[in-house]
Amino acid sequence: MPGWIPRWNRLPRWGKILYAVAGVAVFVAAGVYGVPALQKPDTCRDGIEKVGGECIGVDGTGYDFGTPEISAVAEAISAENKRIANQPHVTVAMMLPLQSDMAALRRQMRSDLQGAYLGQRQANSGEGQVPKIRLVLANPGLNYGHQDKVVGTLLDMAESDEDKLRAVTGFNLTLDATEEAVRRLTANGVPVLASRISGDGIANVDGQKQRFPGLARIIPTNGNAAQALANFNGERGKRNARTVLVHDTRPDAYDESLARAFRGIKETGPAGPADMPYESPGISEAGSTGSQFEQIANNICGSAADTVYFAGRTLHLRIFALTLAKQTCADRHFTLVSGSDAASLRQTMSEKDWAQLRGEDGGAKVTVQYAAPAHPAAWDTELAAWTKRWKAAHHREPTAAELPQYLTEPKAALNALKDLIKSTSAAGTDLGSTPDLEDSRTMLVHDGLVTIGTALHEVQGNDAGQSPSLADVRQEWSKLQSVHRVRGTSGLICLTSGGNPYDKPVAVVELNPGQGVRGTLKFVGLGWPAGKEQPKNCVIPSGTS
Repeated sequence: MPGWIPRWNRLPRWGKILYAVAGVAVFVAAGVYGVPALQKPDTCRDGIEKVGGECIGVDGTGYDFGTPEISAVAEAISAENKRIANQPHVTVAMMLPLQSDMAALRRQMRSDLQGAYLGQRQANSGEGQVPKIRLVLANPGLNYGHQDKVVGTLLDMAESDEDKLRAVTGFNLTLDATEEAVRRLTANGVPVLASRISGDGIANVDGQKQRFPGLARIIPTNGNAAQALANFNGERGKRNARTVLVHDTRPDAYDESLARAFRGIKETGPAGPADMPYESPGISEAGSTGSQFEQIANNICGSAADTVYFAGRTLHLRIFALTLAKQTCADRHFTLVSGSDAASLRQTMSEKDWAQLRGEDGGAKVTVQYAAPAHPAAWDTELAAWTKRWKAAHHREPTAAELPQYLTEPKAALNALKDLIKSTSAAGTDLGSTPDLEDSRTMLVHDGLVTIGTALHEVQGNDAGQSPSLADVRQEWSKLQSVHRVRGTSGLICLTSGGNPYDKPVAVVELNPGQGVRGTLKFVGLGWPAGKEQPKNCVIPSGTS
């Protein structure tokens, strides 16, 4: 499928007649008035429309949408599609913006698609397990600006006996346009799995009528992540910390959701300063935020606050952290806490930025802490700490059966992913770069495809002779718990009746400037939204869903 052309047979018979009459009228008018006959839309390639310089559409044959950073991984996906073409398969779409003028964003796209490819390979690896996944890339344009065109294409593919689209995943930004895309897809019965959007507004509320029937998520919402951070830190107020909220007032679903979540954290210590707002021009535009942050940082220095909750996007978080680090109150240390969008922060930091965050003693002037959806050091670190506590209490090594599933199973899944990365490289498959798991993108998107694959295989087990229907997949989400839990590299995935991941942990990480030229992301620990680890076998407690 190099691209897609609207299908005539979607129209009812009377619609076809009206369409034909209208077409004749247009051609007659063109002849009378000398207007050129219906012109073909400008295209980037067959089936991919060129709209304002962007290449909008759906492709599964290796097209890179004009972004060279994703060329190799797009070709790898195409090769896997060809490999399984003669086996029973269905289509899954990976929908996210695939073009950008910013090099850092293009690298992030590559990380997302590397995760998609590796997840596709993992889902397709079982001998005799069908259906296989044919993966297509869907580019809705900058900030999902042309999502309506792409969603229309995907709805047609869901009806097509040839394409058999059975799920849409991707969705890397919490925006109004993203929400509209998810709403339209789910309203038309197409299952959606959100692997990387954390806004509370694009989620079903357990126990209530579903706003997005057929939506599943594998990442905690901003509200859950903020609660997990509060639980991890033991409620900062108890340590007499004073907090202040700095938030973007530009309409942005992610920022608004994060600000609400931070306001909802119960503070038991002394009151901090009032909220300090700023306004940015856009997600990836600085505008006057630098000068606004200078004033805000000055005011924070003049207060007793030592912990800043930051509800804003990665670009503005970076500017604010650097601004706060160079203030005259340099003898004070600040902790800057933010949400999942900050997972991209390390990629945007220059050597000069790291030096600015670093004090003369090599320590951080400002510690940037956030709830990452995952971190590759989490399971080894946490399992070592758990084992140490166990040995101190029991004076012996724990048996394999005594080790906690919530740590051992994700650790095994991560090891399997690392092995797959090595074998992919050994086979000569080029993914554009060696996948970097530290920013969590590759891990989360991989887990999303594995979750979809699990749902498809569970349903197919009921009738091996027929492809799963859209309804089959929608209804399967809530069954992926307990015995049917998904062992993700980011943690155990156990979905509630609303399609939400029950007590999915967040990796609490900090930017560590270190002593070298470039800093690292330091894994600090796991935060649990429910305040404690997932139960044995990830059985969801009564009253949750």
